[in-house]
Amino acid sequence: MAGRQRHRLLLENAEQLVLVCGRREPYLRRDGANRLALLRAASLVVGLDGCIRAVGQADVIRNEFSEATFERIIDCSGKCVLPGLVDAHTHPVWAGDRVHEFAMKLAGASYMEIHQAGGGIHFTVEHTREAAEDELLARLQRRLGRMLRAGSTLVECKSGYGLDLDTELKMLRAIERARKSMDIGISSTYCGAHAVPKGKTATEATDDIINNHLPKLKELKLSGEIHVNNIDVFCEKGVFDLESTRRILQAGKDIGLQINFHGDELHPMKSAELGAELGAQAISHLEEVSDEGIVAMARAKCAAVLLPTTAYMLRLKQPQARKMLEEGVIVALGSDFNPNAYCFSMVGAPDLPVWWT
Repeated sequence: MAGRQRHRLLLENAEQLVLVCGRREPYLRRDGANRLALLRAASLVVGLDGCIRAVGQADVIRNEFSEATFERIIDCSGKCVLPGLVDAHTHPVWAGDRVHEFAMKLAGASYMEIHQAGGGIHFTVEHTREAAEDELLARLQRRLGRMLRAGSTLVECKSGYGLDLDTELKMLRAIERARKSMDIGISSTYCGAHAVPKGKTATEATDDIINNHLPKLKELKLSGEIHVNNIDVFCEKGVFDLESTRRILQAGKDIGLQINFHGDELHPMKSAELGAELGAQAISHLEEVSDEGIVAMARAKCAAVLLPTTAYMLRLKQPQARKMLEEGVIVALGSDFNPNAYCFSMVGAPDLPVWWT
């Protein structure tokens, strides 16, 4: 019996309650992904701290919590209760949208052609550098609020539109402030290697990140000023090559960051093989991943974060989602919300034409 304790919420008598994992598995692979744990005629109790206290058959929960009180009780008869959605890849901190680039795309311009013409990431970088931290925070809070209303309760949030140390830290501080002030989970990612800054070579940018950015980030992490989970690099032809990517990711790993990076998006770069070798937590995009890379990711238990909206909007070929699942790769999804692809909803992201073929 739970006694006379007070709790925040009782979701009662749900027709279906989806657990996803029934044995506390950290992820599901292969056939396991086709067998979601599901309860019928079930109830769920949330404690005052916001954590789930109990899940089970409605009659069992009713007996166990018969003397408990609740701030709110919701009758879920005829309804399905789902866990909050996880958006595993977003770029939500920036100023300066790029709506005007849609006309260029419709005229046939590729992502890298727009980038080389001064658009793309560099356009947003200029506006983000000029924006105050409070402005970036206000924009971030509005975007996260829309994601929360669409069902996402945990969002990976990247920096990456500063490229210089001061702006990258400004973005990470905005993410930290949002994490502390909003009722949404945030996984924070340093993405200072999102593009090569104007006036620098990729080698110079790599050296700057390793010798200046990461030591300062380590200092701020140790002081508790900024909490950062992951490190990201855009490993791509004409941006950061495989060796530069390796150096940056290893340096980030050495200060305690999880590796979670862009790879094999526009060209086959052997990013998947590199990520598996370095013990990456996840690699995003993977439209151009090799068969060998898929096998390597499966063996290393490195997650593939697939981004259906991006492949669709940029007219890229779709990643080999079915093959990844069949080979045993951990597959996750992200909206890739950014100035180039407005998608706040993880419900709509996987429901696009030609996806999962």
